Amino acid sequence: MSSSSPSPTLYLNNLNDKINKEELKTQLYALFTTYGKLIDVVASKSQRMRGQAFLVFADLAGATTAMRACDGMIFYDKPLRIAYAKTKSYATSRKEDPAFVPPTAVNASAIMQNGVDKKRQREDGAGDDERNAKREKQDQDDDDEEMEIEDDDEQQNAVASGEVPVPYPTARLLCTNLPQEVSDGVLSVLFQQYHGFKSTKVVPTDVPNVKKAQVFFDSPQLAAVAKEGLHGFTLKKDWIMSVQYI
Repeated sequence: MSSSSPSPTLYLNNLNDKINKEELKTQLYALFTTYGKLIDVVASKSQRMRGQAFLVFADLAGATTAMRACDGMIFYDKPLRIAYAKTKSYATSRKEDPAFVPPTAVNASAIMQNGVDKKRQREDGAGDDERNAKREKQDQDDDDEEMEIEDDDEQQNAVASGEVPVPYPTARLLCTNLPQEVSDGVLSVLFQQYHGFKSTKVVPTDVPNVKKAQVFFDSPQLAAVAKEGLHGFTLKKDWIMSVQYI
């Protein structure tokens, strides 16, 4: 059982790192969605995140139920280790505050530089032994838990008709990798659970039996919540929907 403060986000480790990332995310979703509404599954094959994942539930009750039921369960030949996450996910922050905007490449660099400057000031008056101890502790903490909510390897290529994904929030979303049977009605069912939903526009692509769609919201903040909740949603086997800003 976790000793961290209760949180709707769960931290998993001791996962089998030989499993393909997309398969891992799909199977985690299939297992844990039975305990509560999942709004995000985060996993990466980066060195720091190998064998780890984060599950973002819509509420604390679902996360707690899932942790109690599955902690220690054998998953791909290894027992699951589950705890409450130490940090809040972007998905949870947006759900609690629709006006929340995650760090962009511009302000993130400023935040990082500010942190580096403060660290240098602290270390200027410390001896070599103290600095080494701090570095070792930081490396250990990073290996223990690193919430990389935004995966770099999940960025999509630009699409036709000027629909080029952008990194910052807008009120319009682009959904790609949609199977042939997806219609405006089907997509509306998914997105209308989020506040501010207006309409969808599903159109064919140059690839046979593959569609894409635009989804419109009242504001960028409300669109951001929907994007966080449905990016990577499995429409059916081998069809994982990508949701980006346009």
